[in-house]
Amino acid sequence: MKKEEGWVMYVEIQQLKELGLNKSQIARKLGISRPTVDKYIDMSPDEFDRMLDALKQRSKKPEVYHDEILSWLKEFPDLSAAQVYDWLEEKYEKLNFCESTLRRYIRLLRETHNIPKNILLRQYEAVDDPPMGKQMQVDFGEKKVITHTGNEITLYAMCFVLSNSRYKYCEWLDRPLTTADIIRIHENAFEFYGGIPEEIVYDQDHLILVSENHGDLIYTHEFASYLKKRKFRVYMCRKADPQSKGRIENVVGFVKNNFAHNRTFYNLDRWNEDCLKWLERRGNGKIHGTTKKIPAEVFQEEKKYLRPVTEKLKTKPPALSLTYQVRKDNTVPVKGNRYSVPRGTYKGPDTYVRVHTINDEVLVILELDSDKELGRYRIPTGKGHLLKNNDHSRDKSSKIPVLINDIASQFLDPVKAESFLKQIRQAKPRYIRDQLLLIRTSIKNAAPETVNKALDFCLKNRLYSAVDFKDAVIHFAKEKPHPTGQYDMEIKPLSPESTDKIKAKPQTRDISAYTRILKMNNS
Repeated sequence: MKKEEGWVMYVEIQQLKELGLNKSQIARKLGISRPTVDKYIDMSPDEFDRMLDALKQRSKKPEVYHDEILSWLKEFPDLSAAQVYDWLEEKYEKLNFCESTLRRYIRLLRETHNIPKNILLRQYEAVDDPPMGKQMQVDFGEKKVITHTGNEITLYAMCFVLSNSRYKYCEWLDRPLTTADIIRIHENAFEFYGGIPEEIVYDQDHLILVSENHGDLIYTHEFASYLKKRKFRVYMCRKADPQSKGRIENVVGFVKNNFAHNRTFYNLDRWNEDCLKWLERRGNGKIHGTTKKIPAEVFQEEKKYLRPVTEKLKTKPPALSLTYQVRKDNTVPVKGNRYSVPRGTYKGPDTYVRVHTINDEVLVILELDSDKELGRYRIPTGKGHLLKNNDHSRDKSSKIPVLINDIASQFLDPVKAESFLKQIRQAKPRYIRDQLLLIRTSIKNAAPETVNKALDFCLKNRLYSAVDFKDAVIHFAKEKPHPTGQYDMEIKPLSPESTDKIKAKPQTRDISAYTRILKMNNS
């Protein structure tokens, strides 16, 4: 700091201290920080003078680059400290001072060498409000918000404001807008206002405008068709001229920073409902800072000047893109039907997924954060259906090699078991996980000796199938030791009451399977 400025601050601090103000009050009164007050409030005048002399004599870290920085400032007077810091960093890689230190040093250089920073100020003038019903302004915005589960999501807003009354409308989506969305939201806005203005002001958005074409505007095909039906005049802002739609710029910022900021997102329907209530309460219900009038009251008069909407155009319904809660059975209920998601998706009552439809025929379920596809189903007719993907019931928590090692370790001879499981993998690579899970289920409650006999039998007969292994386990589990050392089967006759068992037909195998086994045994 300059010595004169330092003494002025010191004297003011001491005077306010004499008046009985505490440190916080002094800091607020002088517009300085509390640590600064702490540092100087108990200093004597001599101590303060010595400190200023020391500061004056202390070398500044950017001083080693003095000549270089000064030449840059003389050549480019409008250089910012951030640019100078970047140039130094680019040339010397690492600097031993921060950007704020350089900013203070450059400020001192400008004062010492009289190099003012040339700032081009654009001049504006107040513009009269257009007549009632003449103009509406439209713009877009996006905002990152936190969901009730603690995740971050980006929401996209489309805002409208009538230029005279400042009456506002806003609608949000949880995905980027399409031209079809813009048309649909226009219709919703016209219904909300109860009419259409003569002119609508837009920014140059690619969903509306293909090319400015030197004033002969070329619109997107969908929007051009829409204009023919609604017949309102379009005023397209020139590039780098956002001031021509300053009213809507203020609305977008107002909606983002006053409604959406720090608000928790639950689902899109609730968010839009809350936004309209907020507009009614705040955006349209309070006195406007510029007009000093309440937009809702002025709108009652402006509404009379809007062109009536005789019939709302039928637009293509938007793709369903909402958040749905996952049930503990790993299903998602949507419009009366249940759709399965992979096992393990459910992680508690706050588990949600994103759902959208394609042409009202296909329903797609996505992860809320990553948009990873969890399921895709053809939408059935009617309600009460359970649509299930068999792949969702598979245990995919373990990789195949890990799963093989885990199951093999449960046999009496893990090496032999691992060889058997690898043969199954080679024979049925597409279904290996299903095969392994069936084997794990088969040995879960079986005696180790029984499992070992089933394994030996399958290896001897080259039956590399989980189904054959399961049948072998069941077979050997029914055997009982015979006094002669042979095995006998315990046969339980069917009772007349067991009609279901009498009618049951045993599974039949192709004769070639048995022929193959007999040939191998005789060889």
